[in-house]
Amino acid sequence: MSTDRLSSLLAEHADLEKQLSDPAIHADQGLARRVGRRYAELNGIAAAAKELEQVRSDLEAANELAGEDEAFAAEAVELAARIPVIEEKLSELLLPRDPNDAKDVIIEIKGGEGGEEAALFAGDLLRMYLRYAEKHGWVAEVIDSENTDLGGFKDVSVAVKTKGVPEDGRGVWSRLKYEGGVHRVQRVPATESQGRIHTSAAGVLVLPEAEEVDIEINQGDLRIDVYRSGGPGGQSVNTTDSAVRITHIPTGVVVSCQNEKSQLQNKESAMRVLRARLLLHAQEQANAEASDVRKSQVRTMDRSERIRTYNYPQNRISDHRIGFTAYNLDLVLNGELDGVLDALSTADREARIAGEELGRK
Repeated sequence: MSTDRLSSLLAEHADLEKQLSDPAIHADQGLARRVGRRYAELNGIAAAAKELEQVRSDLEAANELAGEDEAFAAEAVELAARIPVIEEKLSELLLPRDPNDAKDVIIEIKGGEGGEEAALFAGDLLRMYLRYAEKHGWVAEVIDSENTDLGGFKDVSVAVKTKGVPEDGRGVWSRLKYEGGVHRVQRVPATESQGRIHTSAAGVLVLPEAEEVDIEINQGDLRIDVYRSGGPGGQSVNTTDSAVRITHIPTGVVVSCQNEKSQLQNKESAMRVLRARLLLHAQEQANAEASDVRKSQVRTMDRSERIRTYNYPQNRISDHRIGFTAYNLDLVLNGELDGVLDALSTADREARIAGEELGRK
């Protein structure tokens, strides 16, 4: 455990607490939110450090009195046993954290191989994430979607965010960042008349939602096109040029939105997605330039890889990255995702611990 790192983080925690106690900071809601999130991230470290200091102090006092009273001798044994447990917890908390853990997310789901069945599966994944968000008290908002005739989705984007400051700085990203990749389904499609099992897939991209201070966008780097919305009609939809397509010329990133009735609303939604994609692009570039040790400490998910299989006949879900298998697919699709996400989080933590030890050699 690095005492220098601990001292630095505790000093930062104290400074953030001082900033938050100043009413002036709340005049800038963006700044107050960022300071609050960072403060929440450090709360666990500060609490563990305080507990460790208190237990060490109590142990010293118990040892001094142990010769006079056997009760203090027994207490000293208990306190001594607690110290390595707290130290281990604090060491884990001091591991380099994913800087996006406190952020909200934008999830993009695209129907892949399998045509209409893949689009229906994309809809199933969307409902799974919406129900998971609801169970955690998060707010979910569909930003844009392209529906199919049978009620599936060729493409759908949804923003998921916490209410207020996430506890211990663990926001939506800290849980759903593991979902990015190719999700495969094995089942009898609704369009199959012979009862044969088909395999199809949908791609999931999870983006940490960027604030304006995270990504600076030069308006001169944008090409903005407007066009008439596609899909089911309605008032203002398919009748006016309200859909917006934004191209970020330097990177070639293209974002389009058509769900809202007004061009302005679609532009705002598209800019949210664009900022998130550009933030991810910048972070992926930084990770590519990082050292091998740093790469071992920051988990990255290759979105081109198949990460999970949903087998309906066996009610089985399998995550191929960590060899996780469970036979509760029906519950998972109803939003009970914590089992697989806990397993992924544990594997991630163990990999970061191993990476730190490896880096010391």
